[in-house]
Amino acid sequence: MEYHNPVLLKETVDGLNIKKDGTYVDVTFGGGGHSREILSRLGEKGRLIAFDQDQDALLNRIDDSRFTLINENFRYVKRFLRFHGVKSIDGILADFGVSSHQFDVAARGFSTRFEADLDMRMNQQDVLSAFNVVNEYDETQLSQVFWEYGELRQASAIAGTIVAERQNDEIKTSEQLKKILKKYLPPRYENKILAQIYQAIRIEVNQEIEVLKEFLTQTPDLLSQAGRLSFISYHSLEDRLVKRFIRNGMFEGEPEKDVFGNVDVPLKKVGKLIVPSQEEVKLNNRARSAKLRIAEKL
Repeated sequence: MEYHNPVLLKETVDGLNIKKDGTYVDVTFGGGGHSREILSRLGEKGRLIAFDQDQDALLNRIDDSRFTLINENFRYVKRFLRFHGVKSIDGILADFGVSSHQFDVAARGFSTRFEADLDMRMNQQDVLSAFNVVNEYDETQLSQVFWEYGELRQASAIAGTIVAERQNDEIKTSEQLKKILKKYLPPRYENKILAQIYQAIRIEVNQEIEVLKEFLTQTPDLLSQAGRLSFISYHSLEDRLVKRFIRNGMFEGEPEKDVFGNVDVPLKKVGKLIVPSQEEVKLNNRARSAKLRIAEKL
């Protein structure tokens, strides 16, 4: 897969407990690796609906009568499934990471490796880009982005430096941003800190935390009885939300208990947390931080 090498391919699709005549959804189609594996396990009456907001992913469309690809953000999953006449599904797969293609195409601006315009939009039709965040957010907003989404200790100082420097000229490229923030990038930790900075900006640009919350809250209503979720996360912000929603059906607080001390939650976890093997990480370094959680509707 040149576009994207699917992470935990067998484990993620195994987690769906595929029924041959079932209906499944892959909300992060990308290069289509997970989708192809699902289709290989479906019978003639099975159905797979996939989502991807990135126009580039449409080039990977699968020619199969059982397959439908929807060019939309998965935050609208319920709306578009209903539009296509689907009210109940047997499983949902999600790989929340940035695709290898998005990282490897310099012009998209996702990677710290390349000189590129500040962009980072997963949907290239969106108005908000990394350029807007870096050049238009005030110091308080920037500091909050770096602290909440990058978990950077020097979030406030980094934000202050950006605001001061952009008074002289707009910050248009990744190299300009790196140069401005050089004093916060000691050689030993440069790649790690840059990755945190880029992650924070990318999450803000694509509203990834809000989108994930909106998506997760829709999933119990979409699943049939004993339907499965199989979700891969790549950083702690995502994984905490997925873990808490599977456990409590909410993102904050604890569910109410009845008079017998029981809680009414929509999902139950299936098995333990799954991470890639050393062999998979050796073959695909981008798999190193992946965490797979599987749940079933009660």
